[in-house]
Amino acid sequence: SCLLHAGLYAEGRTIVVEPLPTRDHTEIMLAAAGAAVTRRPGRVAIGPAERLRLGEVDVPGDFSAAAPFVLAATLLPGSELTIHDLGLNPRRIGLLDVLERMGARITAFHRRRSGGEPVGDLVVQSAELVATTVKAEEVPRLVDELPLFALAAASARGESSVEGAQELRVKETDRIETVRTSLRALGIRIQKRDDGFGVRGVPTRPKGGGMSSNGDHRIAMLGAVAGLVSREGVELGDAEAVAVSFPGFFELLDSVTQR
Repeated sequence: SCLLHAGLYAEGRTIVVEPLPTRDHTEIMLAAAGAAVTRRPGRVAIGPAERLRLGEVDVPGDFSAAAPFVLAATLLPGSELTIHDLGLNPRRIGLLDVLERMGARITAFHRRRSGGEPVGDLVVQSAELVATTVKAEEVPRLVDELPLFALAAASARGESSVEGAQELRVKETDRIETVRTSLRALGIRIQKRDDGFGVRGVPTRPKGGGMSSNGDHRIAMLGAVAGLVSREGVELGDAEAVAVSFPGFFELLDSVTQR
């Protein structure tokens, strides 16, 4: 994103080459504003622009913020949850594809486009899951949701794994290590690897226990969902870290689980 924005003020065309498809919100928005953006497989080019005209923008719901709710509804027996006006950019919703591969019951409807972005509503119903492997080429589409995938894998029948996710080591924490430490504390069988982790799942609710977010908002969300689906609940330390990306997270989680 920074390189593309800088390209608006550079002389000549700026070309960004990417080995794997990454999030493309910047390209979509700049093109909608009138920037000279061209896209091919593995590369994005942008030319200088004197003026952009974007106007009013409707920002859809963020999938990474919705993901804990999607997982909770999937794992809690008897659940059904509807999420409206959610961004469904294919490069952001890798977790949906992986969960559906595992047997999740997720339906998207009222699909439309807003500001060039695909948007829709979701209905999520509880389901029993089976194990799967997240391959390296899938990782960019769900890198922020991989901690949640680990919890899904713990409740799935069989052995799941994540490959090619070295980027997790340079997030707010080393998430490969933090996910391993957190889930082991809850009685979940997880092994870390250099580029990911493996989880031996059982189709029963995890025991629960105590864990800390270590200041990482994604781990705080993981702990919150684990608390809902575990037998004994979770005592979550440093829970306030969730405010980095979702200040009202716990209030909303309480509101949808009290119905």
